[in-house]
Parts: sequence; C-alpha cells; structure tokens
Amino acid sequence: MLLSPQFAFGQWWQQTFGQALPFSFAGLVVGSCVYSFPFAMQPVIAAFRMLRVETAQAAYSLGMTRWQAFIHILLPLAKSGVYSGAVLAFAHTIGEFGVVLMLGGNIPGVTRVASIALYDEAQKLNYADAHGFALVLVALSFVLLCVTTLLQKRQERWRQTGYFLRK
Repeated sequence: MLLSPQFAFGQWWQQTFGQALPFSFAGLVVGSCVYSFPFAMQPVIAAFRMLRVETAQAAYSLGMTRWQAFIHILLPLAKSGVYSGAVLAFAHTIGEFGVVLMLGGNIPGVTRVASIALYDEAQKLNYADAHGFALVLVALSFVLLCVTTLLQKRQERWRQTGYFLRK
C-alpha cells in the first residue's frame, strides 16, 4: 500500500520518475528489496558482530571519522557477510511469487518473472516449458547456494585467523 500513489512514498516516486510503482518493473524491484531485506540482514549483522571494537577505535585514533572507518576498514572486513546477505536476498527474490504477483501482476515483457511464467505454463498444462522454467530456477538456486557457502567459508577462515576479528 505504501508504494501506491495514494501514500507519500508512492506519490514522491511518481512525481520524481513519472510512473507509479504498482505494476511496473521498478515497483517489483522496490517491493522485492523490502520483502527480502530481513533475509539479507542476518549474515550482514553476524559479519559486523565478529569485528573487534578495537579495530574501529584504532581507525578513530588515526584521525578517521566514523564514516571513513566504516567505509575503509569495517565494511571491507565484513564484505563476506555483506556478499552473503546480498546473494541470499537475491536468491529469495528469484523464486518469489506472492509479492511479484501483488505488486507487478503478470504483464508480459514488463513484470513477468520466471516463477510466474512457471505457474502460467503449468496452468496451461504446458509441462515442457514449465519444466524448463523450473530447471532454470533450480540451477540458479544451486549456484547461489554454492556461492553463499563459499562466502561463509571465507568468512569463517577470516574469523579463525583472529586478525581484526573477535575470537
């Protein structure tokens, strides 16, 4: 509802970009980001919690502002968690059905995504195409799961080194 032109954010979006968010690709992206945000935050928060407080304090003592320390020191040290969160959020969004259908509808060439296309083909009893969409989604999910696992292993190796990280 907040994305609709009847609410402040939706009005601002429409005035700024010239189109409403509902039933548009931009609306799909915004809605999916909002919906997937909690899934991204868990690994990001875990990565930042592993950092030692002394790391930021050392940066401050060298004259860095909080923002500079965050951008140049803390964020690079937590990048595995940030990448994992982004991959998890993207993977969650790829197979999303409800948010996509509510915000974007099923407009071919505009808001039609693989999960909706799979549903449509299965409803038409066109199982060959439905299986193709399902295969693409499963393969993409497998690749994303492998990437997430590799990123988490990298983060664990960093944690085990103890360099700038909590033990």
